Amino acid sequence: MDQQVPIVRKLAEDVVNRIAAGEVIQRPANALKELLENSLDAKSTNIQVTLKNGGLKLLQIQDNGTGIRTEDLGIVCERFTTSKLQQFEDLTKISTYGFRGEALASISHVAHLTITTKTNGALCAYKALYKDGKLKAPPKSCAGNVGTIITVEDLFHNIATRKKSMKSFNEEHLKVVEVVSRYAIHNPMVGFTVKKQGELLTEVKTNQGSTHIDNIQAIYGSTISRALLEVNDYCNVLKVKIKGYVSNPNFSAKKQIFILFINDRLVDSQGLRKAVDQVYSIYLAKGSHPFIYLSLNLDPMNVDVNVHPTKHEVHFLHEDKIIDKVVDAIQDKLSGSNTSRTFYTQTRLPMSCDTLIDKSKEKLEIKESEKLNNTNSTNVSQNKMVRTDCSEQKIDKFLNTSNSSNSTLMLPKSKTNDVITRREIKLTSVLSLRKEIENCCSETLQTIFQNHKYVGAASPTWSLFQHDTNLYICNSNNVLQEMFYQIMMYEFGNFGVIKFSNALSIYELIMIALELSESGYQGSEDKPKEELAHDATEIIVSRALMLNDYFSIEIDTDANILSIPLLLEGFLPDLDGLPLYLLRLASEVDWSSEKQCFHSFCRETARFYILHPWKQQCGDNDDISDAAPDRNWAWSLEHVLYPSLRKSFQPPKHFLEDGTLLQIASLPDMYKVFERC
Repeated sequence: MDQQVPIVRKLAEDVVNRIAAGEVIQRPANALKELLENSLDAKSTNIQVTLKNGGLKLLQIQDNGTGIRTEDLGIVCERFTTSKLQQFEDLTKISTYGFRGEALASISHVAHLTITTKTNGALCAYKALYKDGKLKAPPKSCAGNVGTIITVEDLFHNIATRKKSMKSFNEEHLKVVEVVSRYAIHNPMVGFTVKKQGELLTEVKTNQGSTHIDNIQAIYGSTISRALLEVNDYCNVLKVKIKGYVSNPNFSAKKQIFILFINDRLVDSQGLRKAVDQVYSIYLAKGSHPFIYLSLNLDPMNVDVNVHPTKHEVHFLHEDKIIDKVVDAIQDKLSGSNTSRTFYTQTRLPMSCDTLIDKSKEKLEIKESEKLNNTNSTNVSQNKMVRTDCSEQKIDKFLNTSNSSNSTLMLPKSKTNDVITRREIKLTSVLSLRKEIENCCSETLQTIFQNHKYVGAASPTWSLFQHDTNLYICNSNNVLQEMFYQIMMYEFGNFGVIKFSNALSIYELIMIALELSESGYQGSEDKPKEELAHDATEIIVSRALMLNDYFSIEIDTDANILSIPLLLEGFLPDLDGLPLYLLRLASEVDWSSEKQCFHSFCRETARFYILHPWKQQCGDNDDISDAAPDRNWAWSLEHVLYPSLRKSFQPPKHFLEDGTLLQIASLPDMYKVFERC
């Protein structure tokens, strides 16, 4: 049996309008929100709301704004008619509440709508009745004040299912009151009034020209208003201004009051709501909630307001970073206000012989600041808590015997009574090289290295350390070579001395180096090894006086090397690299220019000092990053080399770009992942 293909039909206009109206106007509170925003856009300073049956039977709003021109009454209830937007590009800089022109049109399709309005300078007011976006009859003149009165009657009279879904009149009434209350808190310069039809008592009443705290007290009571902390912050990077009031740790409620305005628009943000709850979780008991009123002002270019029919949600750039900034601002206020907590207790009951009974309550102030000062602890949210201290030491630092077996070296014994006199270096070339180091220094990286906590060696090449709440992996070769180069520059002419117990022939050492594959010697193309070794020895010996004066490298008249510089106390270089070091001094150092000579010499010396002692255990083509870490080298990394980075190391900016330092984990980001799970 052939299936009949359904026919595509164009919906009737009244059906389309009712569907659209059902999206925009979901309940009386939505209709009231749209009308409130229109009144605020009209520069009203006094807004009165009257309700009957929760707004389903009657919803009336009266303001003293600019009013509506008589000529515009004919189209004011048609869809997409507005005075706030002319072209689509205006959405990127919209600063008014409304912009689509759908509110009045949607209401007129699901209720009986009446508009009474008068503009400033008009002789009289005009009253118009609407149905399905059209005027029932021409507007009639009547008496009235400047401003607009919009009356909505029999809401959802033609959508029975929607009307039946409303649980109760009282619940709808409370939702309308909640919307007005939130706009009243955010707009203290405007007076708001909410009451039921036929009653004299008002449920919400705020005065024109009041303050945020005055309105919070008028709506929620003095208990909340006394416990408020003002939040006021600005981030120049994110271009966000944060203002508002949050409750201090002394206040808690069973139901959370979370009021959020973004660019003066009442919205909700589940991400921000959860983040704030997490901050308060360390202050309040389980099941208790704070009071939150926040107003965020963002660049209109970064906000997309056209994502929800009721404009209940907005999207904006850098949402996670802005939420973190808001949370930090609240955390700062809470941690600063938690110096005292207030508890209420009843006084001791009097004895039977007492004639006067005092049933008053007394305040017991417990100062917690003393405890905080004694423990040096502050309340920090779990996802930003740093659980390590870069200054603490391990006991194995004092149990090392790694250098005791090296009988080739003789270290000078330090004498506490000796007066060390530093020589001031005024060489232009050295000062210029030092200046280059300082100009290339990254302040961000310097802070990280100065306050890092060493974790361990992931491999001979890569090491892990922690800074703040972040975990980094670092190329130790690059970092330590740069550190030793900087030591060479800043200790120029003032090095300690590492003396050899026996004189070592430079010629023989270079001959050993030429046997290594790292030397790059090619017998068929290069000179004989003996001749190359002789030439290299002459180059080094001819600079013996300078090497001894500036770098503490002593060479005797028989072309023997007697000492090398001591760059870092407690650390000795691997002497297996000495032959190749001497060969590279002769071949790689630019001896023709003073500045280039010092620069290349210090670079080669730094390279020699970070040569891994287990390099010889690997094949010529092996990657030492996969080799097993040497125990002594690992000890030196943790207790000598990396601690030295905290002192005066100036990491260059290119470490951020060449992969020398990589962030591999962040505690706040990990918490976000776990929260999603």
